[in-house]
Amino acid sequence: MAPEEAAPSILDYRPRSTLVAPTHLVKKARYPAIDFHGHPQGMLGSVESLARLGADLDALNVRMMIVANNVSGDALKRTVATINASPAMKDRVRVLTGINFQNVGPGWAERAVAQLEADVAAGAVGIGEIPKDFGQTIRKANGSRLALDDPELDPIWQAAARLKLPVFIHTGDPQEFYKPVDNNNERWLELFPGRRVSPDRHPNFDELMKERDNLFRRNPKTTFVAAHMGWHANDLGRLGKMLTEMPNVYVDVGAVLYDIGRQPRGSHDFFVKFQDRILFGKDAYQPEEYPYYWRVFETNDDYFDYYRGYHAFWKLYGIGLPDDVLKKVYYENALKITPRLPQTGWPR
Repeated sequence: MAPEEAAPSILDYRPRSTLVAPTHLVKKARYPAIDFHGHPQGMLGSVESLARLGADLDALNVRMMIVANNVSGDALKRTVATINASPAMKDRVRVLTGINFQNVGPGWAERAVAQLEADVAAGAVGIGEIPKDFGQTIRKANGSRLALDDPELDPIWQAAARLKLPVFIHTGDPQEFYKPVDNNNERWLELFPGRRVSPDRHPNFDELMKERDNLFRRNPKTTFVAAHMGWHANDLGRLGKMLTEMPNVYVDVGAVLYDIGRQPRGSHDFFVKFQDRILFGKDAYQPEEYPYYWRVFETNDDYFDYYRGYHAFWKLYGIGLPDDVLKKVYYENALKITPRLPQTGWPR
């Protein structure tokens, strides 16, 4: 029954929990972490701003950040030069290169592979973050939509395998972004103007995921990292099937903590089972948000707030990962698939 008084809107209703339960705030990761999904906007332009980034990372026990800004050419060279000019940060920040997928057609693959090789020579350690417009809005030279599994792209993925570069790829948006905005859509608060995917202009979620999985299967020698747990953190059975069938695929946990933390038993078992395939990554750079990840991964705390109300109106729970799993998620898996990262000085 509705209350007698006027009901607040869903935007205003923020009930204060009366639950009294043990609280374990975790300010620093238990082991040094590699943030594989870094977007430190505005902090890569000078030695001074890099020093501020380093101070933030020290407070969190993030030893290394992989910058996933999809940059290439001169922009990548400038970023790498600034990093190398910083004595304190030159071994703590690495950069992924970008791929320009516009106008794929005759001659595109040769140019793209040549640019990729030049970017690796300039210091890139991987490819990405390939953005979500890939597969949705990017057009080929002939005007058709560029599908994720287009065979004209194969030379790039083959070059990535030859150069031992992980490919970090963001495909689409959460499944609910493709569905009607109504009272049954649990992402309603997040679907403010510009967030919903238009079904008139974009492929649907399942079509995108089918193309992505075809891409992964077509290139078994290439290491792929599916950003945001492939947008399947809400369906760990589906994600587990994908990882089992495709041994060349890894996932990062960036921006899906709301799904990991609402199913603590299932998440714990999934992380233990697939401990060799999961990477830590944060996505948006807000230092105050990292401790929520540490708390979910390292404690068994009950029913605590998520850091963004529009992502999730529900609470989080700790999944209590064992130390050997934490080490793999925090840094070992990233070192394993990215041989150009500094490999020494990590806990063993």
